[in-house]
Amino acid sequence: MSSRSWIEIDEGRLSTNYRAVREAAGGASQSRTDVLAVVKANAYGHGMSQCAVALLRAGATWLGVGDAAEGIRIRQALHAAGVDGNAVSILAMCGVLSDEAKAIAEGGVVPVVWTEQQVELLRGSGARVHVEVDTGMSRQGVRSGAALDALLGEISAAGLQLDGVLTHFHSAEVAGSAATGEQRRRFEGAVDQVRKSGFHPRWVHAGSSSTVDVGESPTWLAELALRVNARAMVRSGLALYGYTLPIARESAGPAGGGGAESHLRAKLKPVMTWKTRVLDVRDLPAGATIGYNATFTATQPMRVALLPVGYADGLRRELSSTNEQAGGWVMVRAADGVLGRAPILGRVSMNLTTVDITGVEGVRAGDEVVLLGDGITADDHARIAGTIPYEILCGVRA
Repeated sequence: MSSRSWIEIDEGRLSTNYRAVREAAGGASQSRTDVLAVVKANAYGHGMSQCAVALLRAGATWLGVGDAAEGIRIRQALHAAGVDGNAVSILAMCGVLSDEAKAIAEGGVVPVVWTEQQVELLRGSGARVHVEVDTGMSRQGVRSGAALDALLGEISAAGLQLDGVLTHFHSAEVAGSAATGEQRRRFEGAVDQVRKSGFHPRWVHAGSSSTVDVGESPTWLAELALRVNARAMVRSGLALYGYTLPIARESAGPAGGGGAESHLRAKLKPVMTWKTRVLDVRDLPAGATIGYNATFTATQPMRVALLPVGYADGLRRELSSTNEQAGGWVMVRAADGVLGRAPILGRVSMNLTTVDITGVEGVRAGDEVVLLGDGITADDHARIAGTIPYEILCGVRA
């Protein structure tokens, strides 16, 4: 933890968000849909070990990591916290490299595979695997048909256990998406192909936080899984940490219209608060210029605070401002204890940022400042920076 910038994680909110996702996905009802909690990429910047323990205590039975090394660290964190690590399955979502096969076998991590070469790396280990089917992402996954038949044959010959079949929707946040409808049909065909080949996977899973938020796919997924005597599962990451992508609308298509209202947004709260301290406070006269290239000029006397954070810490340079274009802001605590909004002035530097505290009384060097949290969210940063909240959260380097 940096003494100049740090994050605080609200485990209560994380648990509440997980339960909200599970309820929206139908996990507490007869639909039999479970939720895999994604903690890869250091739990989207929130701290993988801490979040994994909290999620397991909230009822999670599956955790999603990027690779075997992350899976091993999760097992160690659970053990250190006195939590029964055997109560959770860990899915390595981004494939297998040659130097990871031993760790996967010994660490009890379940890898996602889609090539015969990946399967060969695990030969003789008896490992559980999940096969990803490419239904339209052209990223990870095997295509159905001859390629899938060949992969299934290799899995059988290598003595591995086919524990699950999955796919990923490229436009899950679009309600009524014809593309998602087509991906569903392709996945149904692939699942049927797997069953006809003599395999009986325990899990069938697809989708993301947006899949649950839009609300169109969980029921379909549960019905598909039930048809092949398996359990349904969705994979949620962003929503666990308090955010959802905006829902777009497609007027018509095989996926069906409607379902465009969020099932989650009002139920979620951001888990991360990112803070720093005021490094210095000074008064500037009218005409003073601020930051690199003097992109901001004080038009009247101002009181400003200097913060010891910048783009090297994940505070995006796009949050900079000019006299013509407002940028981002932070929240500082006034003398009366109320958080006040302090706009960023000029350019965000590598390790320093200047903010306007003219209208906030009582700010002193050493006072805490909220960079993300109450009054300023990852959605706000993403909107100004022209990106998505995923990137904002993953970019915090406190």
